[in-house]
Amino acid sequence: MSFNKNASRTDHILVVDDIPDNLFLIKTILEDEGYLITLVENGTDALAEVHQSPPDLVLLDVMMPDLDGYEVTRRIRNNTKLPYIPILLISAHDNSSVVIGLDAGADDFIRKPVDADELLARVRSLLRLKHSIDEREHMSRQREDFVSRLTHDLRTPLVAADRIYTLFQQGAFGSVSSDMATTIDNLVRNNQNLLQMVNTLLEVYRYEAGRKNLVLAPCDLKGLIEEVAQELMPLAQEKGLALKINIEECDPSPDIGIINGDRLELRRVLTNLVANAIKFTDQGHVEIHLTEVDKPLSVDEGNGHHPPSWLTIDVIDTGAGITLEDQAVIFDRFRQGQHKRSGSGLGLHLSRRIVEAHGGKVGVASQPGQGSVFTIQLPKPA
Repeated sequence: MSFNKNASRTDHILVVDDIPDNLFLIKTILEDEGYLITLVENGTDALAEVHQSPPDLVLLDVMMPDLDGYEVTRRIRNNTKLPYIPILLISAHDNSSVVIGLDAGADDFIRKPVDADELLARVRSLLRLKHSIDEREHMSRQREDFVSRLTHDLRTPLVAADRIYTLFQQGAFGSVSSDMATTIDNLVRNNQNLLQMVNTLLEVYRYEAGRKNLVLAPCDLKGLIEEVAQELMPLAQEKGLALKINIEECDPSPDIGIINGDRLELRRVLTNLVANAIKFTDQGHVEIHLTEVDKPLSVDEGNGHHPPSWLTIDVIDTGAGITLEDQAVIFDRFRQGQHKRSGSGLGLHLSRRIVEAHGGKVGVASQPGQGSVFTIQLPKPA
């Protein structure tokens, strides 16, 4: 068999049609171009083949018994574990079928009777798209692996430097003058900031690479909020801010605030949101509300898969507020706000990853000059 001259490897094409003569015709046309062809005669076998050995392209007849081409397309697109696979639908019907097919997730359409030159042109076009996307994803994975290894390697000397600076502060290497002490304090602070950034970046990549394993157990959000508030109280007091906790609106049942979660990860989220609120608030207060609601944030309402109730944590401040432009991207990776105190743009992104890993949602409502409300909603065990 000859190889496709337009590719560095043999592209695998799955052809699905319930009429054997159609399968034979398409196979003949495509094999002459060097493609590797697999033939199946129904939608169920097509899905099994896609899951077992994902092809580079699917040519799919629309009208088939049991599962038609539209339903097969929807099921392929709904399987998030599959790589991107272009789908070319084949139909003898009018424009309405084109609309249905594209809405289902198909990439292109060709009409019966199939013209060989048109078929090959559409196949080449979709395979170019497939190769482009695969290459981009490969480069993205390589870049992420590089950054992950780099940040991991950076962490070791930063931890070592932090220990050495601590020994200097403790006088382990002799007495330290006041000027040297000031310099060492600055070095310690900058080193710890950099170490925190590296640690956060490592956590982000663990979540994005699917390598983060949550340790799920009954977690008392009420106690966690009190713990975080107590830890951050000195920061608020330094700025003359009141740090309040409000759980009075909650149902006073004994299990209020109990969810199934990873306590350390949820603590990271709360610490980040409350510390940010204190950081961006110069006067007034920061308040933490814990409440129970019957439905989640409106982002995914209507999908029919909600637990009976959700626990909501609102972190409210009277600070500078956030513009609508910043609100749209504030949870994206490396997206810093316009405020001069904005950090690396990783903390909120990591917080969103953690909350979503718990099946929850996080959002923000704010107006410049009128403070902000960051809202976390977590599913309560049924």
